[in-house]
Amino acid sequence: MSAMFDLFARRAGDIAWSPVMLALLLGSGVWFTFRTGFIQVTRVREVLRATVGSLFGGRRQKNAAGPNITPFQAVSTALAGTMGVGNITGIAAAITLGGPGAVFWMWVSAFFGMATKYAEVLLAVRFRRKTSRGGHLGGPMYYIEEGLHCRPLAVLFCLLCAAASFGIGNMAQTNAVAGAAEASFGLPPWATGAAMTLAAALVILGGVTRVGRVTELLIPALSVLYILAAVLILLLRFERIPEAFRSIFSGAFGAAPVLGGAAGYTLSQAVRYGVSRGIFSNEAGLGSSPIAYAASDSSDAAGQGMWGIFEVFVDTMLVCTLTTLVILTSGAADEGYTGAGMSAQAFSLVLGPWGGRFIALALGFFALASLLGWAVYGERCLEYLFPGGVFSKRLYRLLYLGAAFLGSVMRLEAVWNLSDLFNALMAVPNLLAVLALSDMVAAATEEYFGARRPAAKRNKRRGKKLRQE
Repeated sequence: MSAMFDLFARRAGDIAWSPVMLALLLGSGVWFTFRTGFIQVTRVREVLRATVGSLFGGRRQKNAAGPNITPFQAVSTALAGTMGVGNITGIAAAITLGGPGAVFWMWVSAFFGMATKYAEVLLAVRFRRKTSRGGHLGGPMYYIEEGLHCRPLAVLFCLLCAAASFGIGNMAQTNAVAGAAEASFGLPPWATGAAMTLAAALVILGGVTRVGRVTELLIPALSVLYILAAVLILLLRFERIPEAFRSIFSGAFGAAPVLGGAAGYTLSQAVRYGVSRGIFSNEAGLGSSPIAYAASDSSDAAGQGMWGIFEVFVDTMLVCTLTTLVILTSGAADEGYTGAGMSAQAFSLVLGPWGGRFIALALGFFALASLLGWAVYGERCLEYLFPGGVFSKRLYRLLYLGAAFLGSVMRLEAVWNLSDLFNALMAVPNLLAVLALSDMVAAATEEYFGARRPAAKRNKRRGKKLRQE
């Protein structure tokens, strides 16, 4: 029975991630890259000023008003949904299934995905609704209904997103942590699953504001520690970095040996697993993280969209790239490991046994953050489907926590195949809506930067005059 289920999930995932789906995802990113004037390249200074600069320029709020969350808490919650298994286990899976060349296509999907994420977030803030308690509700379901006037498509998205929350943000997370904890500490999977379920319950039952406060503290600290550890390994294996990049680029456009074997993987496999694992990591195009951004107390739609660009860059271009280089320079890809085991082995080969234990702990906290972020997404979808449905929300939380425990003892392949399937399905209604509303995205972008152009010119002239004096 288990084998038949695995076969069904794998076949369904392969169909969902057909060339048509890959073209839709990449094509959407290319389209918005042109419609926004290559915003991820030409507006780097403005993006940094609106994101990182706001944290040090006195504009960061300590607490949001009422049930809302601050822009920084919003991006922390969104990163909580993305910075998890995809950054550690997903990279290893991409290399195993698609070869090192899959990483190149992950970069491609992330580069164009920045523009897609910007558009999603902008629309989510633009079409969000205010609740009676002063909070904000937003996401693809609202810009589908208000922008396209198509409630059935919005309902479909919510159903698929709620289902996906049990895969990408839930069972896949606890499954990877259970495997890593068993390999590094000898803990039985059920014990790890029970501990993570209990920890998630303590936060999830407090609602979106508690999730925002926890992820605001958890994600930045975890990211910095992980980045420092990866950089240390790359400094110790500096001479192998050029060869790692050569294997990535040589495998991106043709057959490349994987795990030291003679078998090669075709271009289509590299693209398929590179894009799908990239989307699993940064979620650009899925429509999930805009739900978190819409809960922010910021009314600046384009400004929030820039946080979306920043999120994809940190998640994939920075953290996933570091994980890739650690795996390829450490030699872990040649030892037959898969998933979290490959990443843990990569750190252990360079840093000793504590390296693998560090990965297990980091993966546990990253996965916990993902559990929290995706719980928010699932609840928001239920609030749309059943307004004021207190019972449905409580039932969802119980089912969600139960699935978290179940994922820790399931087979790894089944969890990943289900996650891939639901990711692809929920992306379709979201991308159709975002593309249909692309004129609005382009107009809002032009208005945002156009309004700031005169001030920039005045400041430039003022600076020039001061230099002359």
